[in-house]
Amino acid sequence: MKRRFTTVLTSLFLLSGCHAGEPATPEETGGMPYGKWDFAFFTPKALYASVTHALIIDEKGVVYTFRTLDAVQPSAITVGAWNNEVRRHAQFNQARHPPVMMLFCWDSVIDKKTYETRIVFPASLKSRMLTPTGQDSYGTTWYDTLLIGLAPEGRVRIWLQNSGIGDNLPVEPQRLTTLSGDRLDACKGITQHPYGYAYYGETPEFIKGKTYPYGEW
Repeated sequence: MKRRFTTVLTSLFLLSGCHAGEPATPEETGGMPYGKWDFAFFTPKALYASVTHALIIDEKGVVYTFRTLDAVQPSAITVGAWNNEVRRHAQFNQARHPPVMMLFCWDSVIDKKTYETRIVFPASLKSRMLTPTGQDSYGTTWYDTLLIGLAPEGRVRIWLQNSGIGDNLPVEPQRLTTLSGDRLDACKGITQHPYGYAYYGETPEFIKGKTYPYGEW
């Protein structure tokens, strides 16, 4: 499965016009001014999802494979539309340099589907992540967290979260594609729900009387 993941992501990397050169190890590439950056997934309130696998190629050509990921957390303040004040941090989802490509597999419980999302990030993302955003009592602040929102209909949105005070900065990907059903490739057969999906927690009560997809995403 790792080989399939890497093959798909590397093909997308080349198609995007990028050139990774020889594969590098993280130790050979140094780091960011603030250390590692992290990425975190969240969903609107009660519209649960889970991410099972992820792959990233960073701008130094390092390939990261993630099978142990931080949990996808629902956002209580995200109801009916995206909210720029969501804040998340990650323990496991970390890399050394700004991402160029990303692929991840996820289960949308609310949609009862498996999705495969592929992202090509714009070159401008690197400068944003390497430019200080200000100062606070702890020192220099940065856009050091990539936030990824997962919503019904397989909708995916991206922001940069400031380590200081301020709203999140929307990120417009160079390319974003989400596949499902027979179109799944790297994520075919990957799911945390092999026996089907069931609504749980707040979901049954939250969606009662509402119309899918329960907001504008």
